Amino acid sequence: MKMSSHDSCPYNQRMGFFYNRSNITSTEWDQTQLILVQCFGSICCGFILVANVLVITAVITNRRFHYPFYYLLSNLAASDFLAGIAYVYLMFNTGKVSHELSVQVYFFRQGLLDISLSASLANLLVIALERYISVMNCKIHSNLTKRRVTLLIILVWGISIFMGTVPYLGWNCICSLELCSKLAPLFSRSYLIFWSVSNLVLFLIMVSIYLRIYIYVMRKTVVLKAHTSGSTNHKRTPIKLIKTVMTVLGAFVICWTPGLVVLLLDGLDCQRCEVLKFKRWLLLLAVLNSVMNPIIYSYKDEEMWTTIKNLMRCVCSGTRRQRSSKANIQRNSAHETSTSLKENTTEDSKVSTQEMLTS
Repeated sequence: MKMSSHDSCPYNQRMGFFYNRSNITSTEWDQTQLILVQCFGSICCGFILVANVLVITAVITNRRFHYPFYYLLSNLAASDFLAGIAYVYLMFNTGKVSHELSVQVYFFRQGLLDISLSASLANLLVIALERYISVMNCKIHSNLTKRRVTLLIILVWGISIFMGTVPYLGWNCICSLELCSKLAPLFSRSYLIFWSVSNLVLFLIMVSIYLRIYIYVMRKTVVLKAHTSGSTNHKRTPIKLIKTVMTVLGAFVICWTPGLVVLLLDGLDCQRCEVLKFKRWLLLLAVLNSVMNPIIYSYKDEEMWTTIKNLMRCVCSGTRRQRSSKANIQRNSAHETSTSLKENTTEDSKVSTQEMLTS
């Protein structure tokens, strides 16, 4: 649906107008639930932001991570970081507050979530292709140059930003309210069908790629073990990297597939499905996925976990040094003050003694 300036398009209406048409008001949070969700969500989002910053910093500071796979992994952490920002913005612009939002602010709120999801999905697809190329060439890391990796990262974010802004650019139902969905009252049902089906197809493609890679690597490993008598620890490194990404992909699919299925049912205008009941639980699953990813990186990759621990120790030692330096400054200032007071007292006593002798 193309956006136009026709009088029948209620662009100046607040979101309460569209929520009432979609019957979303009957499933809104009450004040107590909203406060609990905001507190719990703030803790989760704080962890998401800090943990993904540590992952990105670990890749930048550790030279052992200066390979295409880890650059793309840090870009995946950046998309999770954006997701954390999007969840914070969503939590404090939901409930009764959401009814007062303008159309533009609502598109911005949903666009942040869509961009972060698109970026995560695109990153996982690029990582899958990078792993496929490297494994089929019997290498731990691919021969992608930094320039090509940079171009891939720019391409990922370009596509993600475009996908997140498509509803605002025109594929919405503001001028055709009868085509609006229930879960996202400004999004047309046709857009939800396109969004959910395309993402589910990408899930299947990535799962099939990783299954092919895993089967190939396991066969190669069996052959190498049969023909080599030495240690094969260095040959297990590709398997470790693949297991890390497969775990991330598995968590992503488990956390997002229910939401995509519900969006598809909403797009198909399923009247019996009662999709509004699942709205809050689907959001909780999405937050859980962004919480799990940095944990998976550190749990599956010992080098990553060691680097993150060293970073945290550096931060803690830095704060301790700052505290100790502040304490030393305070002690020195207190010592100087007491010394000056003693000197002043001594001088005063000398003056008073001289005055007494003179008198």
